[in-house]
Amino acid sequence: MFAKFKKWVNLTRQKQRREEIAQTIELKNAIININDCDYFVARAQVTDVPEILEVERKIYGATPWNESAFLQEIRRRRDRLYLVVRKNDKLLGFAGCSFNRQTNEAHITNIAISPEYQSKGIGGYLIHKLIRKASLINMEKMTLEVRRSNVAAQRLYKKIGFIVTGKKAGYYFGDHEDALDMELDLSYLKGK
Repeated sequence: MFAKFKKWVNLTRQKQRREEIAQTIELKNAIININDCDYFVARAQVTDVPEILEVERKIYGATPWNESAFLQEIRRRRDRLYLVVRKNDKLLGFAGCSFNRQTNEAHITNIAISPEYQSKGIGGYLIHKLIRKASLINMEKMTLEVRRSNVAAQRLYKKIGFIVTGKKAGYYFGDHEDALDMELDLSYLKGK
């Protein structure tokens, strides 16, 4: 009898935690100002996927993720958050993050900004927004992978506080470039 009760309590706690995460990662659409330029930020919708893929094509040529992968991720509203940034109704960039309640780890799954809008603060804004959401649901760390050749992105991540923790050989689709594993300790944000 006690074992059944214990199992019920654990399942109830897990369900409550899932609901807490889902509510906390909700996002209201907003006009934001980055470096004296206004942008529209919203949670990604299924209808955004064609434009998300177009941004990836501009950057990588071939898209590392296909339409099905993005659709699956965007539909997981309880433990995923994908943000899009628009200007004049044109999608300029996006970022996605998963939240693992078992390990209390957030993982930036992808981030991409159209080449003509890079180095304007949009990527940094999106990362900070994801960090804030992760800290609100008590994630202990945030991780990501970055191409070994993407020095500009590495510089941004290090400026934010990420550190290199390892390497994944041949990680990337297509060219099999190595990835650097990076991690950010979120414990300093607890209570903020």
